[in-house]
Amino acid sequence: MPRPTPAQVTYGTLTVIFSTLAMLLLSQTSSGVGVAVIAVAALGLGLLVAMTVPQPKPAASPAAQAAPAPLAAEGRVPVQRSATSVLAEPVHEPAGP
Repeated sequence: MPRPTPAQVTYGTLTVIFSTLAMLLLSQTSSGVGVAVIAVAALGLGLLVAMTVPQPKPAASPAAQAAPAPLAAEGRVPVQRSATSVLAEPVHEPAGP
């Protein structure tokens, strides 16, 4: 399992703190069971937020960047077409009466 990035830890922590405060203020609970339920819900929400933060893509190694394209390895080279080559073809019009 990969380690969490600093962004994931930060977003998860802030989510837990602010969601706990918001739920406690909105519910106005004073019982221990209510506080425990809110704390568990906030931890679950923080975990969900932390896991959905996109992970950075690993940098490609220099060897992978220097590797030839698959088409060139097979002996085929893609053809580059331009609009001028299509327009430069002669147009044959039928001879009129």
